Amino acid sequence: MRKFRCSTAVALVALMAGSAVAQTAPATSAPAAQAAPAPQFQIADGVIASVNDDIITGFDLRQRMLMIIAMSQVQPTEENLPAIQQQALTALIEERLQVQEIAKYETLKITDDEVNEEIAAMAQQAGVSPDQYVAFLEQGGIRPTNLREQLRTEIGWRALVGGRFNSRAQVSRAAVEQAMRQLNEAASKPQYLVGEIYIEAARVGGMQAAVDGAGQLVAQLQQGAPFQAVARQFSAAPSAGARIPGDAGWIVQGTVQPALQQAFDALQVGQLSQPIPVEGGVYIIYMRDKRQGASTNLVQMKQVMVQLPETADDAAVRAATARLEAIRPQLTCDNMLQRSSSEAGLLGSDLGETDVANLAPQFQQVAQSAQPGTISQPVRTPLGLHLLGVCGRRSGAPDAPTQQQVQARLQNQNLANLARRYIRDLRADALIELKQQ
Repeated sequence: MRKFRCSTAVALVALMAGSAVAQTAPATSAPAAQAAPAPQFQIADGVIASVNDDIITGFDLRQRMLMIIAMSQVQPTEENLPAIQQQALTALIEERLQVQEIAKYETLKITDDEVNEEIAAMAQQAGVSPDQYVAFLEQGGIRPTNLREQLRTEIGWRALVGGRFNSRAQVSRAAVEQAMRQLNEAASKPQYLVGEIYIEAARVGGMQAAVDGAGQLVAQLQQGAPFQAVARQFSAAPSAGARIPGDAGWIVQGTVQPALQQAFDALQVGQLSQPIPVEGGVYIIYMRDKRQGASTNLVQMKQVMVQLPETADDAAVRAATARLEAIRPQLTCDNMLQRSSSEAGLLGSDLGETDVANLAPQFQQVAQSAQPGTISQPVRTPLGLHLLGVCGRRSGAPDAPTQQQVQARLQNQNLANLARRYIRDLRADALIELKQQ
């Protein structure tokens, strides 16, 4: 629920401040005294849809539309209300399916305390108290019970998806290494820090509906609706559920569809694109930053050394050299530090990963020429004699993600894909009836 909490908090702050929010850095300020009046929708009461044995009423639909408007800050107009209504109905149908699936697991019970904690944390991020948070939504026509049940379902769904699919979402070491290689190889190419909103045609009634809906969202964004909040409510891209909704991260030149690459090249930092049709849907791109490729030669090294002052005589140097040469065939990157700690007179250290250019001159030649996994001949420095283990080498950007960060990102992507497939399967197997309105 953290992801939902962050985006709603940002949206609430902006609404309570009564002003437009910058797309790059949503502002935070004190709440205004009065909330904007709730929009009025011409939606009849009564049953408008059924999902297996559960019904969706006109009241449910109006409530969800109000929630989407509040959280995205999209101003309702005659042109965009149909898209907001479709988004709300799709969300309600999927929520009913989630509730039905959660009910199959007797041990999966979300308590009132868990919901209260979510609301309290959301309010804290917005800089208000929980009571102020709920009261503001009430002023906008949103009933607290509807908010609580939506949160209860989202908490339960995330717990269910995590419990079922965490093991399947795990990433192999080979996959992480391949991703790292691709990142390293791309480090010298131009890169784009992108915000994205993707409208999936199949989800909104076809390609023309996706183009029209994207055009309406662009107009709202240009009028001040915050990109992150709009992405959280309307985007079908995996990034909609990111810590920063809509954040696609740094994208390397040549790794996207031609239509998107053309937009990346044309957009200046801070600019918002017009709708970009691609196969299956429409993108809206916000160019957060650009940079030219910049790579460094990074090396991971360990060492075993014998301390010798710069003034040591030849006999002492020969003795130290012979000792290190004797143990060198037995050393690997895995056992160097353990071996050095078990013998008197030897010092071992992990030099970590560093740019070759930042190494001492005596170490640079080894770092540049030795094969990873090998141990060098003894190297003389003013501090002593060293055996250097070259334990890894790569080319990468100075701020390239670590292996742990890449692994976490891949696992999150896998989990998001599994969750989407799960809800698609539930929808395909369900009996869903839409009533004429």
